[in-house]
Amino acid sequence: MNDVNDPSFGADAPVYVISVAAELAGMHPQTLRQYDRLGIVSPGRASGRGRRYSMRDVQMLRQVARLSQEEGINLAGIKRILELEREVEELREHVFHLANELEAARRAVSRRGRPPRPEPGTSRGELVRRTRVTIFNTAEQPGDGPGRGEGADGPGGNRPEDDRG
Repeated sequence: MNDVNDPSFGADAPVYVISVAAELAGMHPQTLRQYDRLGIVSPGRASGRGRRYSMRDVQMLRQVARLSQEEGINLAGIKRILELEREVEELREHVFHLANELEAARRAVSRRGRPPRPEPGTSRGELVRRTRVTIFNTAEQPGDGPGRGEGADGPGGNRPEDDRG
């Protein structure tokens, strides 16, 4: 059997039945049912459809109680606050991943700007670039004019569109 205090068990593991979760949160079980119906806290479900609360759910229930009792916020306001906090957390996670991607891209760009490292077994590690150049003769040949299909070179002259070689 898993130990609830085992760190690998996780704060999101749905393990507490409603009576235990209510006691841990300092609430009546009927209050937890109401919060579930309103969508304020959504516990997991066991195979028999019974609610199972995680430690994160219990902490959220405690926060709901504090906002309601100490701050005087109604349930609609509490639900909105929880939704916004969840959205902020998702956005922070997204920003974290984007910052990591940006840093990786910056490192890749800075590596490209450095001179290449010599290949093992080479003396100087020079970068050799090969470029293929194609030159087209675009100057008009004697005898070329509008409406004439052949130049001084005859049929299939020195024009790139006629180059079949």
